[in-house]
Amino acid sequence: MENVLTVTDAVKRYGTNQALDRASVELRKGEWLALLGPNGAGKTTMVRAIGGRVKLDSGVVKLLGRSLGGLSEDSGWRKDLGVVPQELALYPKLTAAENLECFGKLMGLSGRLLTERTAWALDFTALSDRKDEQTGTFSGGMKRRLNIACGVLHRPHVVLLDEPTVGVDPQSRERIWEMLDLLRREGSSLLLTTHQLDEAQQICDRIVVLDHGRAIANGTFQELVRDTIGTQRRISIVMDNGKVVRTSVDDIGSGISQLLAEAASAGAGVHDVQIESPTLQAVFLHLTGRELRD
Repeated sequence: MENVLTVTDAVKRYGTNQALDRASVELRKGEWLALLGPNGAGKTTMVRAIGGRVKLDSGVVKLLGRSLGGLSEDSGWRKDLGVVPQELALYPKLTAAENLECFGKLMGLSGRLLTERTAWALDFTALSDRKDEQTGTFSGGMKRRLNIACGVLHRPHVVLLDEPTVGVDPQSRERIWEMLDLLRREGSSLLLTTHQLDEAQQICDRIVVLDHGRAIANGTFQELVRDTIGTQRRISIVMDNGKVVRTSVDDIGSGISQLLAEAASAGAGVHDVQIESPTLQAVFLHLTGRELRD
């Protein structure tokens, strides 16, 4: 599958801190890629390097086959790249429509195209009825949705999203995922960082895990499970007498049948049956360890 973005052997140091240590990432056309890692793993530095806000000490970033040189390079390639930062990049005293028009002009839109894209973005964010209100009065979820729209108004081929659902309620989070899925269906390729591991497991096509500035794992959720914690399910049966029997199995049907048969032969009733499937959180902890990093 064609790569629309590649980062090869990225190195970035801040004094004695090695933020990126020969890290490589690739994003395929039409893909939804999650970039995961503990605090300080290098995720934000990677996103900023791709977006041209950080100049690498060494390594190569290519967007649609073109090498990007960072801050000093001509910004003509930026029309193909959308960047949605974790920090809200909105003007609170401007209305929703005015914010969109402002960011659209910064990305080279004008005239009828700007008007059309602004109308699209207001519908995209479900903010058409609030378009003339100052964004400083908006809720956190509304601001987050508008923040995303401002970063993709010019319909870029590649979109970088740094924690796009941080600090929002479940309803807004669901709406944001719907927005991002629409972007992908309309032709954008998405790279996002997130600490919402359950959502990354359900939504993303592929996952890259960074740790200590290196890409230590790369694959689909099922591939990462297979290569780390294994694909077995864990079954727990709670008896009426309080006793708990546990086993790990490849086949859930036969595993449950065996445990129920054992319970019946022992004359014990079954109070509850629990099945635990492998999770991205378990994979993540297996790869990066459990120690807290601040």
